[in-house]
Amino acid sequence: MNLQPVIGLETHVQLKTKTKMFCGCEAHSENLPPNTNVCPVCMGHPGTLPLPNEQAVRWAVLLGLALNGRITPHSKFDRKNYFYPDLPKAYQISQFDLPIMTEGAVELDDIPGESPRIIRLERMHLEEDAAKNIHGEDGKTYVDFNRGGTPLCEIVTAPVFTSSAQAKAYVQELRLLVRTLGISDGDLERGHMRCDVNISLREVDENGLPVSPVLSPKTEIKNINSFRAIERAIAYEIKRQTELWEAGTPPEKTFTRGWNDTKQVTEEQRAKEDSADYRYFPEPDVPPLELESLAKELKPRMPELPSAKRARLKAEYGFKTEDVRMIVEDPALADFAEKALSELGAWLEARPDTSPEEVTDLRAKLTKTFSGWLLTKLMGLLEERKSDIRTMKVSPENFAEFITLIADGKLTGPKGLEVLGKMLDDGADPSHVMEELGATRMDDMGALEAMVKTVIEENPKEADRYKAGETKLMQFLVGQVMKISKGNADPSKTAQAIKNILG
Repeated sequence: MNLQPVIGLETHVQLKTKTKMFCGCEAHSENLPPNTNVCPVCMGHPGTLPLPNEQAVRWAVLLGLALNGRITPHSKFDRKNYFYPDLPKAYQISQFDLPIMTEGAVELDDIPGESPRIIRLERMHLEEDAAKNIHGEDGKTYVDFNRGGTPLCEIVTAPVFTSSAQAKAYVQELRLLVRTLGISDGDLERGHMRCDVNISLREVDENGLPVSPVLSPKTEIKNINSFRAIERAIAYEIKRQTELWEAGTPPEKTFTRGWNDTKQVTEEQRAKEDSADYRYFPEPDVPPLELESLAKELKPRMPELPSAKRARLKAEYGFKTEDVRMIVEDPALADFAEKALSELGAWLEARPDTSPEEVTDLRAKLTKTFSGWLLTKLMGLLEERKSDIRTMKVSPENFAEFITLIADGKLTGPKGLEVLGKMLDDGADPSHVMEELGATRMDDMGALEAMVKTVIEENPKEADRYKAGETKLMQFLVGQVMKISKGNADPSKTAQAIKNILG
């Protein structure tokens, strides 16, 4: 029996508006005592009226445009009725048949081990968040209503995923998208994004084609709050359902299961409701939304989106796929990189007596040097200092100047780390730091050869072993010269000098 997973995702994105969806309470209150960020409106007291958050509506339309969707010209809110303690009104103000967006698509161009693919979206709607249920060790469930009423955009995909890698890549791209738009922080661990996975299996023939056009009953997995959990929950559920199919007892009803991250298993919660159970009807207290003119207003303001930025940076600068992915992953890092690259472009253009072919070669070398120092060394130094690209003292202009010093050979790699660290600590430009530290590269070959001879005299056994064929000792000898020169000797010239002297 050949079984293929059929996976769809429902992703809830908390919008970072100042106030809640339908009242004036603070929208984000993670650090406040329970049930202190509430008012009669979000608590559903009789006689209160909801007032839609204009910023939330604008951001929802902006997200719909970024998802390549069709903005519904005439949208409305609906009441979604269900009786759980996390909704004080016994219904949620959501959207049903006329959501903000339909028919969207997300392109995934970097799925590990898989080809690029387009993920089809069914809809994106705007709603208020529910309160937070807290299950105590005493066996009781407590409810914190602080979160209730926070604006949510729910993005629903078609059942088009066939692997956990695809699902993870999609949620990562979605997080990057909302961060680029500036509408959400997108932290799964803090609940800014929450993902529900709908999964079933279907039998396919030897060509991978479905045996039946009818999908099997799905299982919805809730409480997934990390990328790792998405992968593991899907893998576990595929294994669980496969065992049921092989035993001749495939799922016959739609159920909701929760992901237990401690046990690494899904656990049955309840039978899944369908739309009829929610008894949707139009929200009488909130007027319809006319969105056509708003969509036309927002579309020209759309920032460059991640997929387009990755393609442009690769085309313009020749970055490797993995490097450009890391740069674009953080909008602040991408902004810093672009500003520094602009300075480097001006430096390239200003070089006299350089042919177009030489400029091309130099640009490729510069890109490699730039990405290495940015993604490995600068990020490493920031991590050591528990600092961040957003708050560090190194400006894009100074970082670009630093890269030119490395590229021109005026600053060695080992000494460059020392200079960059000093720049991070003091905010000074690299030229001043080099002067202060005495970090100018040695160009006096006579002085370099004298240092090499000193190292050979002080390490005769290692020198003899190198001459006898232990070439790995070259690294040790170069390191001793670098120590004497305080990092200012050029490693390649040092190695050549050692070869010349030892033969």
